[in-house]
Amino acid sequence: MNYLSVENLTKSFGVRVIFENLTFGVDKGDKVAIVAKNGGGKSTLLKILCGDGTEDSGRIVYRKGIKVDYLEQADDLNPKMSVFEEVLSADTKEVRAIKEYDKALRNPDDQELYARAFDMMNATNAWDYEVKISTILSQLKIEDKQQKVKELSGGQKKRVALAKVLINEPDIMILDEPTNHLDLDMIEWLESYLSSTQATIIMVTHDRYFLEVVCNTILELEDKTLYKYDGNFSYYLEKKAQREEILKATIGKAKNLMRTELDWIRRQPKARGTKQKARVDAFGELKKVATQKVKKDELEITVLMNRLGSKIVELHKVGKSFDDKELIRDFSYVFKRGEKIGIVGANGTGKSTFLNMITQGIEPSKGKIVVGETVVMAYYHQDGMKFREDQKVIEVIKDVAEFIPLTKGKKMSAAQFLEKFLFPRDMHYNFVEKLSGGERKRLYLMTILMQNPNFLILDEPTNDLDIFTLGVLEDYLQEFEGCLLIVSHDRYFLDKLVDHTFYFKGDGEIKDILGNYTAYRKFLKEQSNLSKQKSSESKTVKKDVSREKAKLSYKEKVEFEALEGELEELALEQTKLTEQLNSGELSSEEANEKAIRLGEVGRLIGEKEDRWLELSEYAT
Repeated sequence: MNYLSVENLTKSFGVRVIFENLTFGVDKGDKVAIVAKNGGGKSTLLKILCGDGTEDSGRIVYRKGIKVDYLEQADDLNPKMSVFEEVLSADTKEVRAIKEYDKALRNPDDQELYARAFDMMNATNAWDYEVKISTILSQLKIEDKQQKVKELSGGQKKRVALAKVLINEPDIMILDEPTNHLDLDMIEWLESYLSSTQATIIMVTHDRYFLEVVCNTILELEDKTLYKYDGNFSYYLEKKAQREEILKATIGKAKNLMRTELDWIRRQPKARGTKQKARVDAFGELKKVATQKVKKDELEITVLMNRLGSKIVELHKVGKSFDDKELIRDFSYVFKRGEKIGIVGANGTGKSTFLNMITQGIEPSKGKIVVGETVVMAYYHQDGMKFREDQKVIEVIKDVAEFIPLTKGKKMSAAQFLEKFLFPRDMHYNFVEKLSGGERKRLYLMTILMQNPNFLILDEPTNDLDIFTLGVLEDYLQEFEGCLLIVSHDRYFLDKLVDHTFYFKGDGEIKDILGNYTAYRKFLKEQSNLSKQKSSESKTVKKDVSREKAKLSYKEKVEFEALEGELEELALEQTKLTEQLNSGELSSEEANEKAIRLGEVGRLIGEKEDRWLELSEYAT
């Protein structure tokens, strides 16, 4: 069933055409990813699909009755509302019931309010919906539902906006970078949630594992044209490579034929017949094909790196605390040449503090950090990106250096360096204000690499970078001969680059795990299994110690036999109470009494079932 049809969609900014005559459709249940280079029009296309009306021409048609919700990169939340009010801003009967029930829970002395709210929850069957809301908020670590939106951090607002879309349960979710500001556990939960949901999804994301697991269709925007691939990310890469090989072969054949045709045209007299004219016209079309270029994303930058001495960076029993909170406790490590280390851990466990201590931005509370004399550090972090809006792209680079020294005594101009970093010549004199978020990040990254560091620190370098830039950046970093420290939520990026991982567990503990992100997740799983095993063994030991004989006493036998009858009676009462509450014939006072008793019955059944299971192990 078709949910969305797009026909001949065209968009330009001034003389720059972003895309033209795009035509595609999205069916019910499709999970579609749009990929393109930064500035290629991904976010622009999503906004147009949401009806912002900025397209130059074309038609966008949704199936009648379809509910669409949009998660944009910049949140659009009401700062005056609480988190709870914002995520439940949809006006549905279930939402109204849940709001009333939440109000009743915050006013426990108002029994009439509680009874009315309880009736509304039953009447609208909103209990499952309420459980879903609680699950989503919990998984996204939105704990204080009454906190005002204006008091939230940027990352918290992003999570609230995401929760709002998921809770609204639209037919089509349009998501722009949904994994930004999420930690690794949240990303994996969201990945699982979106994979299993029945909703249709159109998204832009740079998370390649996300693309691999969630999506079944890839739409690539390239050269103002849309290419469709019916498969996940691996399928897309395979078919894209095949398409480029076919294009190369077509161009090669066209070039050979063009040489023959060009020779024929040069030998012909000026007066030509109809057949000759047709051949000349065909030559024009042939020339268009032959002069095409297959763009290859290459980032071959052999920047001259300062030599590293034997002493690089050493941490000796380093600790850091703020007030009563211990972030890092007695951590020691000696960095070795060429190491590539990933840093993972929940927010607030000290990752940024650790980096700031290494870069000597803050002092440790105890211990010492020794930095070798030959170390040249460069630190890429979100707060460091400061450009003047009226600067031109090439001016940003020239402010750092006119020329970049390369190996073997060579050098590269600022313009050449920009081209290597996927900024074509026609962008060099664009103003910074014209750049997309990803293009700004790429430009900032260039200014960091131009410092010729031998100790490179990257704090979330993948945010807002397109998958093509990420690929070439990974190739560059794999060849980087200095030390590399990476904080990232990009699992693919970490898996491809790092040798081992610093896991910030919390409460000051840092665990050094040999291996990449996959090794880290394996370690967590092993720790979880070990913890469960120890808990199970502990319960078994306690049970064996508390009972010398594996037999029931006379009193326990009587209790065991009585439990079966009690459980049967409670089950009957539970069924009767449920039927009465659902009948709609009770007064508010009667409904309140029945609801309280139903809760008590449920608790008793749970307790007596646990006791029955315990005694049944020793019954003979």
